[in-house]
Amino acid sequence: MKKYHINRRRFLKTGATLGAVSLLPAPVVLAQSPVKVAGIHSSPVENAWNSRLHVAMLEAAKRGEIDYVFSEGIAGTDYSRAMREYAEQGVEVIVGEAYAVEREARQVAGDYPDTTFLMGSSGKPHGDNFATFGTWNHEAAYLCGMLAGKMSKSGIFGSVGAIPIPEVNMLIHGFRQGVNAVRPDAKHLINFIGTFFDPPKAREAGLAQIDSGADILFGERIGTADAAKERGIKAIGSLTDYSARYPETVFSNAIWNFGAILAAALADRKAGKSNGQEYTRFGLMKEGGNDISYVKSMVPADAIEPMEKVRAAIKAGEFEVKIDFSEPT
Repeated sequence: MKKYHINRRRFLKTGATLGAVSLLPAPVVLAQSPVKVAGIHSSPVENAWNSRLHVAMLEAAKRGEIDYVFSEGIAGTDYSRAMREYAEQGVEVIVGEAYAVEREARQVAGDYPDTTFLMGSSGKPHGDNFATFGTWNHEAAYLCGMLAGKMSKSGIFGSVGAIPIPEVNMLIHGFRQGVNAVRPDAKHLINFIGTFFDPPKAREAGLAQIDSGADILFGERIGTADAAKERGIKAIGSLTDYSARYPETVFSNAIWNFGAILAAALADRKAGKSNGQEYTRFGLMKEGGNDISYVKSMVPADAIEPMEKVRAAIKAGEFEVKIDFSEPT
């Protein structure tokens, strides 16, 4: 298990002002100690989903809010052991994913009631210290779909996903709904690669969809844009921004910001409130949890204005993207 330590500390700066005489004692200002946080990543932190957690925690560490350590490449068979190791070390908040170890993760949390476990999960919270969150960037995916619907010549759209779990399903559904809103006659090709991190397999799935007529790919998984680049078509990224990595290929991204979820969980812990709750709602666009990014020069002008109107309506709570957890076909 690889461990990395990234520590940030706040320093209290004090000074004296001369000239005035006071009989009152000088006020004492105490800096709040950063929360000890550990990230346990089953994939390399370069992986899209893990990178969003990692970046949010790095940013919180840079602000002095947390002391952050992390491990990456942790297999499911070792995951509960890694959780226990960090809890034994006195880590206050452990951030990770329970998708492959739902039962075991809750058992570990029960053994360490003073530690908060903030876990990506398809299950429910447990006790007072096992918090859950989902990856809700379906609203941004909808907006990406609106742009894609105006850009396709063939009317065939490919989506490459990991595993048909609820969070992945709703994302692909969100994209499809956005496409259909502006192109009702669209045809959708959907494939799952059976794993969360296998760029070559995602590339192969993307190539197969292109061979079947797709001229825009929605890449829920890393590697999809490689297929689009290879065949000279356009692609959409998910979770993080791929525009710089694929400058002639990726024209928009459905961005997910984990920072809003992390901030809410930390605030509850500091306030002495139970962390045994679902924090997914902080991933909504109105909370700053997800949004679209796009390269304006790559998108037709007549596609931008209607998309931006819907974007504003989502942020204002006036438009709701339907959530569909069923496996897309």
